[in-house]
Parts: sequence; structure tokens; C-alpha cells
Amino acid sequence: MQSALINGKKLCCSMLLKNCFRPLSAASGKLTNVEINDKTGVAVLTMNRLPVNGLNLDLLRDLLQSIQEIEKNKCRGLILTSASNTIFSAGLDITEMYKPDQERLKQFWNALQDVWLALYGSAVPTAAAINGHSPAGGCLLASSCEYRVMLPKYTIGLNETQLGIVAPKWFMSTFRNVLPRRIAEQALVQGKMFTSDEALKVGLVDELVASKEEALIKCEKFFASFSKTDPIARYLTKKQLRYNDMKELQDEKVQDVENFVSFVNQPTVQKSLGFYLESLKKKAK
Repeated sequence: MQSALINGKKLCCSMLLKNCFRPLSAASGKLTNVEINDKTGVAVLTMNRLPVNGLNLDLLRDLLQSIQEIEKNKCRGLILTSASNTIFSAGLDITEMYKPDQERLKQFWNALQDVWLALYGSAVPTAAAINGHSPAGGCLLASSCEYRVMLPKYTIGLNETQLGIVAPKWFMSTFRNVLPRRIAEQALVQGKMFTSDEALKVGLVDELVASKEEALIKCEKFFASFSKTDPIARYLTKKQLRYNDMKELQDEKVQDVENFVSFVNQPTVQKSLGFYLESLKKKAK
């Protein structure tokens, strides 16, 4: 772990980070937490729906609101991370899709679309401090960021096919934006979960570190690499590179919701989701 000498005392990086951050908002009951580093202007957006940060409608709405707050405050960077010590995000909350209320199911998918559009197309530089396992929707969030730092001995990937689910086109586009197309295709078809070392090797993550504190520092260093870059030029370049992916979803947003609702309601899919939930209950015992 990195450390520094201040007034003759050795302080670890976690203590230094703690002293720099202040809350952006203090709303009670939220499933996310946002803190700003006063020295760097970087915001840390922490998912706090423990134990696994399952992406349900409420968490997605909080994520969107937090991203919008960070942009409104013109922060110099956004770091997405988790309050859990072992799970970044376990992905979409299956209970939102199993025997669902149909109107809530539409709202749920629409909220996921909006979060992806906000994060993938954010004007603020984005990075993910992946401090735990990151399957499916968790991988989507991490891959939507511009930079990813991961702790060892965890896994990450879009494993939808293992659950009998087909990842939508915009999930795939996000993956292809990070990985070589052939590797992305094989991983998507197989529903492959990459170990931390494998993810580094193929480029799914940019660096491995030993602790969450180190991950946050690496993300801040990534943002610092833009110190001599015009922020408007940086954003417009990113926007052009990601424009087609975002426009495709924006043009097909309503149809995408309809496709999702139709797919989820298929008896075979409901059966697969039911089996998966039962397996989770057995593991919990």
C-alpha cells in the first residue's frame, strides 16, 4: 500500500483519501453515496445496496440521479465502486424479472437504459474501481467506464447465456468497445467469466491493484493524464467514438423495452430464472 510522510508521521493512502473527501449529497435512504475529493475535484460514486448491489429499479434510479449530480457539479472525474468488500455488482436483480409486475418491468429496463446512456456517454471522465466480482450488469457498468482497475482473485464478464438470457445489442456494443471483436464474440457466446488476471491479459481491465484504496488512486491518476487536454475537445472526441452505439439504442429505445418484456415473459425464460433463484437460495443455506 502506498504511504506518505506528513509532519513526520507515516500515513497510509486510505487515511489520506478519507481526509480529502466530502459528501456531495446527504439524502437518506439512497442506495448510492457520492463523495468529492476537494483537492482533485474527482467524485467517487459508491453502490451501497448490500450485500451484492443487485441492480433493481431503485438502485438504477439512484445511480442515474448520482451521475447527473456529478455532471451538474462539473466534477473532474467519476469513479464507480462498491461498498461491498467482495462484490462490485452481481448484475441485474433477478427478482425484477421473475414473475414480474409488467409496468414495473418496463420501468426497470428503461432505468437500465438511462443509466447506461448517462454513464457510457458522460461528459465527465469515468473510471471503475472494481473491488469485487462483477458479472453481467456489473460488468456492463464497469465496461461503460473509460478506465478499469480491478482487485485480484475476482471475476468479471457478461455471463447472460449461462442464465438462458441473451444480452441486448448495447451490452454487446459496450463489450466490443473494450475487447477485440473476436474475443468479445467468444466470451459473449460462452457467457465467459474472466478472472482478474485473464481480464488484464485481454484488456477488459487496465490495471490490477492490491486494494480498493490503490484502485481509487490509480483512477485519479488516469484523470490526471487529461491535465493538458482541453476538456471540451476530450469530451467531443469521446462522444464521436461512442456516438453510434448510443444513437442505436436511443433510436430503438421503445422497441428494446418491448423486446425485453416479451423475452422475459417467455415460459422457458421464467423457468430458467426460477431455477436460478432456487440455486441461490440453496447456496445461501
